[in-house]
Amino acid sequence: MQVLNHYQISQKITRLSYEILENNLDENEIILAGINNNGFRFAQLLLDSLSKISDKTFVLSRIKLNPAKPLDFPIETDLAPELITNKSIIVVDDVANTGRTIFYAFRVYMNALPKKIEVAVLVDRKHKMFPVKVDYVGLSLATTIQENIVAALQQSDALAVTLN
Repeated sequence: MQVLNHYQISQKITRLSYEILENNLDENEIILAGINNNGFRFAQLLLDSLSKISDKTFVLSRIKLNPAKPLDFPIETDLAPELITNKSIIVVDDVANTGRTIFYAFRVYMNALPKKIEVAVLVDRKHKMFPVKVDYVGLSLATTIQENIVAALQQSDALAVTLN
């Protein structure tokens, strides 16, 4: 069942972009750090939208981790600690479920001292088992644990979120 169509996702990205700007008025540079493939793709979509409405500097970054076994594999980012220090970072993912993936994504920033870290997701499922607060939410969705949310974000002209 489709939960969000292309138009609705585009609307949500625009709204999230304005919220991000409103909450970061004093920042000259904002780092958008997408988790793995879909989080990174969602960060790219946010970057495109933000760049159209603001002349701030935005840095796109990727966080790589294994969500199933976050302790068995290295958690990496493509930004050196000195590029993160005293910067505002927004960790971006497509879907927040238990909060575990986002929780472990924060580890890449433990060797630096960012100014602040916020979280943006397209869909928040409200099944939090980890102490993660999502600051920017496209859609908050009540689901059962057995249901699966799939965010199709790879094709720019055919964005969709489905519930299986």
